[in-house]
Amino acid sequence: MVRGAPATVPPPVSAAPTRLTLSPPRAPPLTGSGLNQSSRTGGDRSHLLATRTGRHQPQFRGCGSQKSNLPTTPAPTPARGPSNPPATMKIAVIGQSLFGQEVYCHLRKEGHEVVGVFTVPDKDGKADPLGLEAEKDGVPVFKFSRWRAKGQALPEVVAKYQALGAELNVLPFCSQFIPMEIINAPRHGSIIYHPSLLPRHRGASAINWTLIHGDKKGGFSIFWADDGLDTGDLLLQKECEVLPDDTVSTLYNRFLFPEGIKGMVQAVRLIAEGKAPRLPQPEEGATYEGIQKKEMAKIDWDQPAEAIHNWIRGNDKVPGAWTEACEPLQKLTFFNSTLNTSGLVPEGDALPIPGAHRPGVVTKAGLILFGNDDKMLLVKNIQLEDGKMILASNFFKGAASSALELTEAELVTAEAVRSAWQRILPNVLEVEDSTDFFKSGAASVDVVRLVEEVKELCDGLELENEDVYMATTFGDFIQLLVRKLRGDDEEGECSIDYVEMAVNKRTLHMPHQLFIGGAFVDADGAKTYETINPTDGSVICRVSLAQVTDVDKAVAAAKDAFENGRWGKISARDRGRLLYRLADLMEQHQEELATIEALDAGAVYTLALKTHVGMSIQTFRYFAGWCDKIQGSTIPINQARPNRNLTLTRKEPVGVCGIIIPWNYPLMMLSWKTAACLAAGNTVVIKPAQVTPLTALKFAELTLKAGIPKGVVNVLPGSGSLIGQRLSDHPDVRKIGFTGSTEVGKHIMKSCAISNVKKVSLELGGKSPLIIFADCDLNKAVQMGMSSVFFNKGENCIAAGRLFVEDSIHDEFVRRVVQEVRKMKVGNPLDRDTDHGPQNHHAHLMKLMEYCQCGVKEGATLVCGGNQIPRPGFFFEPTVFTDVEDHMFIAKEESFGPVMIISRFADGDVDAVLSRANATEFGLASGVFTRDINKALYVSDKLQAGTVFVNTYNKTDVAAPFGGFKQSGFGKDLGNLLLPVGLLSFIHSANIRSEPLSARSYRRCRDVALNMMAVRAHFLLGGNM
Repeated sequence: MVRGAPATVPPPVSAAPTRLTLSPPRAPPLTGSGLNQSSRTGGDRSHLLATRTGRHQPQFRGCGSQKSNLPTTPAPTPARGPSNPPATMKIAVIGQSLFGQEVYCHLRKEGHEVVGVFTVPDKDGKADPLGLEAEKDGVPVFKFSRWRAKGQALPEVVAKYQALGAELNVLPFCSQFIPMEIINAPRHGSIIYHPSLLPRHRGASAINWTLIHGDKKGGFSIFWADDGLDTGDLLLQKECEVLPDDTVSTLYNRFLFPEGIKGMVQAVRLIAEGKAPRLPQPEEGATYEGIQKKEMAKIDWDQPAEAIHNWIRGNDKVPGAWTEACEPLQKLTFFNSTLNTSGLVPEGDALPIPGAHRPGVVTKAGLILFGNDDKMLLVKNIQLEDGKMILASNFFKGAASSALELTEAELVTAEAVRSAWQRILPNVLEVEDSTDFFKSGAASVDVVRLVEEVKELCDGLELENEDVYMATTFGDFIQLLVRKLRGDDEEGECSIDYVEMAVNKRTLHMPHQLFIGGAFVDADGAKTYETINPTDGSVICRVSLAQVTDVDKAVAAAKDAFENGRWGKISARDRGRLLYRLADLMEQHQEELATIEALDAGAVYTLALKTHVGMSIQTFRYFAGWCDKIQGSTIPINQARPNRNLTLTRKEPVGVCGIIIPWNYPLMMLSWKTAACLAAGNTVVIKPAQVTPLTALKFAELTLKAGIPKGVVNVLPGSGSLIGQRLSDHPDVRKIGFTGSTEVGKHIMKSCAISNVKKVSLELGGKSPLIIFADCDLNKAVQMGMSSVFFNKGENCIAAGRLFVEDSIHDEFVRRVVQEVRKMKVGNPLDRDTDHGPQNHHAHLMKLMEYCQCGVKEGATLVCGGNQIPRPGFFFEPTVFTDVEDHMFIAKEESFGPVMIISRFADGDVDAVLSRANATEFGLASGVFTRDINKALYVSDKLQAGTVFVNTYNKTDVAAPFGGFKQSGFGKDLGNLLLPVGLLSFIHSANIRSEPLSARSYRRCRDVALNMMAVRAHFLLGGNM
């Protein structure tokens, strides 16, 4: 007789037995019970199928080769009956679980008649999913508590089975003893699924032993049942790669469950077609391991780290690898192990473990353990003796902080969740705060049900199965749920050492430490530096100064978050929801952010509200909307016939991205690059400018409140030559986005090529020409000309570095400009009537003074300004130069300050002025003012710049791609998916069949901004524009 013993195993939080579960390939999140079939006479037989979460779709890319080890079309030896069996058969499905349910559904879709389903009796009033599904379809369902007595098949059971007339028994998972009278009854016999590559790992807990032995290949077998223990002839096998950090859950979710369903259906199809092989199992390489039980799962510390890791993951989640530790000794069970310890430093509280090569170390990342080879592994979750699951990083911490006080809205949510618990636990008369989910009869399938109910009740809130295991009582669960709804991190509130300052009628709370792996930490060696207020030269605070070792830690955190964390598992739509939440938080804190920009960067407060912060918010909202619209394509290929092959492309995130930010728009430049990067699914290490770190650190705090998983965003204030260089060189960084000088950009590009040929996008220097023709609207030209130069104190990457004014209006234009300059109020950026604040930092102020002195020395006319304003701080006079010749230094080099450079050109000589405007190695932006539409289009076509403004200036928008030509860089910020810019800068194009098509990546993209109101008004007047 055949028996597959039950996969009833205790969950980490309860002594009561239950089964862990998973999701099918095309179904709502579900769970699957243990799935280890054994065919033998008598004896104990059991198998575990556990899954971490039922919400994620199978990740087929990570499976490696899914090849069949056995031929599927050899000359077969049919099981019984005529040589040409019918295409469809009468089938009896014997078993249970969601896996059994899925196999049953697929067999019916194939056209087979399921004449009966034999499953286990209801438990605690709950029917097995297989039986429930069959009852819906009107298929006879039998729930025998046993099939035999005193070693003999029960006649009444056999009679009921035989009355169905089954031609084949299919056992996807069965936990009962099945007599051989039943196994041999159908004319085609019985087939069984086993989750290993037989003859390896016969017996119970096959998936566990695959991992414990460190097998590089795993898979499943479908075999013909006989009276041995998993020794029947093989019908079909499929294999997959076992990844270094696979657990029973991940291996099952990724391959064994979805491919196992397909394999069972394929096996039945082969039998129906008379093509099913019967290949005797070889005895070479055969192994047998029994059921893995808790008492046998103690860790042997006298072995290498990899072997310890394999033991822990092979016993995760059931029965759980354990050891004794601490003083006095207590039993600790370890879960969620990884060998990915790159960048981790074993610094923290020691955990004594008898027999271990070295004591464990409790760090912020988790518990670091050591093998006898002195190599490390990391454990992230620990189960205590009382069954409570905690984060390993919290092992030495006391009890959780006092209970949250719930708002009225949260109380309503709590009652809705209480009702969900009541529905899931029908045997509990009343759900109280002390009600334990598992001790009240919940099984693993109920964990996934609870997660899904919470998702519906709480506006899509994503919980992990582990959240339920770590908060098993209703009161604890509600506290965890409310913290997540409020945006608190799942690992508890982050401790932030704020610098507080009363400024602008508010109290600022400014983080000042590095932000790595979701925590604010000191730099290596506790090194710091002063960040200066440019308004008066005073010290705002001391900020942690990142070191090379800190870069390695941040990159390791970002890599782990990308490869193993929740960020890569949530859906694109949920990723967008988090970015929308982040944008909302930025909006709630916009006045604080704008005040910090004014304090740290000298930005005029009113401008910071609108541009520095306002456009940052718009950027995150814009890219949040793109998250679920990143799509691949199907491409016709020449080899499509006669085999009708398809080429499929998919867009994938790059991985860890380094973002190097300039000091002129600290928050906005961060947002332009980071929003697209996160929307594409990447993780980031951000290096803000050393002189303006504070809004980036405040932004990091808001990512925590938004619920962005730890490690996704990391912020490292520090030296560009040290931190920026290490990011460019780091082998685990896959993309660099840089805004800054051309000289540094060239160096970064070289480093990216030499290190690991990482992708790079550069927004570099500019010397943007603005051509003003005599037929323009002069009032508007003066107004926009002023803005083109003096906007944001001239610290503007697209600032008009040189104005060409047609000769006939030159003098009048200069007169009006000087008149407007003298009206500008230069002063405290926090004053609401200030037009012009201080320059960003002292070194830049000195550079501007040298720049102007050079202009005067070369013979340009200094009309006004050119000097530092005699007051505290870094204030510089708005400056105007005329009579600037093409050979002069100030005609060719960017000032990056409030310096207007004016050159005249002969009336009507359009081509000559175009030649002069293009006679530069920069090509970031440009502009033209004219009423002549033909002239506007001609000039905009000829100007060699990434953006051309017509009758306007500085009109950037999050939907329009932004970037330069020539030595102003390449790659684009902002913009949508229709062009290879913006968001696509942070995405791979992966091709399933052939090389990805990327011709559009070589096209230049330009943005011509037309002031349509001016154009339309002139047409109404009937002129030529």
